Amino acid sequence: MWRVVRAALQPLGMPLQLWRSISTSSLFSQKVVTLTITPQTGLADELLHIKVEGLGPGEPVTLRTLATSYRSRLFHSFAHYEADGRGTLDLARARALGGGFTGVEPMGLLWSLAPVGAGLEGAQVSQMRRGVMQTPIKVEVTVHKSRQPAVPLGPALASVQVQRWFSSPELGRTRLQNGRLRGVFLLPPGDGPFPGLIDIFGDGGLNESRASLLACRGFATLALPFFDYEDLPPLMKDLNLDYFEEAARFVQNHPKVKGPMIGVVGSGKGAELAFSMASFLPNIAAVVSINGCISNTATALKCGSLTLPGLPFNLDKISAMESGVYDVQEALEDPLNPDYQESRIPLEKASAHLLFIVGEDDRHWKSSVYAAAAATHLTEHGKTNFTLLSYPNAGHRIDLPYSPFCPISLDPMLQLPVCGGGQLKGHAVAQIESWKEILEFLYLHLG
Repeated sequence: MWRVVRAALQPLGMPLQLWRSISTSSLFSQKVVTLTITPQTGLADELLHIKVEGLGPGEPVTLRTLATSYRSRLFHSFAHYEADGRGTLDLARARALGGGFTGVEPMGLLWSLAPVGAGLEGAQVSQMRRGVMQTPIKVEVTVHKSRQPAVPLGPALASVQVQRWFSSPELGRTRLQNGRLRGVFLLPPGDGPFPGLIDIFGDGGLNESRASLLACRGFATLALPFFDYEDLPPLMKDLNLDYFEEAARFVQNHPKVKGPMIGVVGSGKGAELAFSMASFLPNIAAVVSINGCISNTATALKCGSLTLPGLPFNLDKISAMESGVYDVQEALEDPLNPDYQESRIPLEKASAHLLFIVGEDDRHWKSSVYAAAAATHLTEHGKTNFTLLSYPNAGHRIDLPYSPFCPISLDPMLQLPVCGGGQLKGHAVAQIESWKEILEFLYLHLG
């Protein structure tokens, strides 16, 4: 029967092999290419399942991603693939053959996002919102026929828009303006009680992104700025632990917090402050340090009757790179130098469980050296209350999972663009894996 049908459809005089080729190509071109992404609306730390169907067997395609940051800066990424024998492309299994990354990377299209026209200015742009989390980051993924180098992508065969939220409408959000305490307190939905957290970034201003996502994961979290926000000092200067003690009491005494034991998460200078809180204040049960130093740096910290001097930076050791970015890794004086012993944070006094997250390629300062020294110091004092996680090829700013790599940042003290270090894929691995470890650590010691 099929021979009769084929003979009837075959144009007169056309060679059979050529007819087969044209017929097959025509059938593929008539297929509807579909792109599905689940979930289309979800939290920023959720894994996406990206799948393309309706392609020809082995058909080469390019997947492209466009996203807009909270500053309206455009980010993009792309990767080349080939469909399987059924004309399907599933990023959970398919290997990227080139573009922004290679290999099986289900979320590579997100973590490889980079600012369009990325130069010195573009490389400093973070995609994540720092302030109020009332709108999502919108990401559009499109499928295109594969292209030759330097040839613009053709029309999209299919496209899907995804919303990535750092918050949820159900979260309670309280802006703190009573007394001297400033920040935003975020509560999960429900009656609680919830484990309490304080989240501190070291680069100034209010950053709600991580605190909001932690609240979505069940923690009552205070996003705590300590300079460059509202009526706080515009620049970081001598600090007093009383401010951070007041923040701890606020969280511990909140009726929906399962107190009195709370945790502190800190990045950079924020990690130092978290260490100091655990060393000098009661009821700190867990501390997460992300690329922190074991000494108090830059500015003095008054802790009751004791003052920790700021470990200084040697400006003569800052070098300018050809790109216009500054390398500051050697600038911080050695915290292990006996001359600066008074700046050391007495971590041996802390009863909290400590989690050190370290990027081995941190170019801001030598965080891997500091964490190793802390582990040795704690062991010498008979302490086993710490875990050290070290990530090769990860830089200074280890952010939330699947967020774009931001290798350059504006230093709040120097007011200069500085190199944070890291390599794209290694840094992405650190952000993905460390977030899982952070949540497990906090659930274990606070939940």
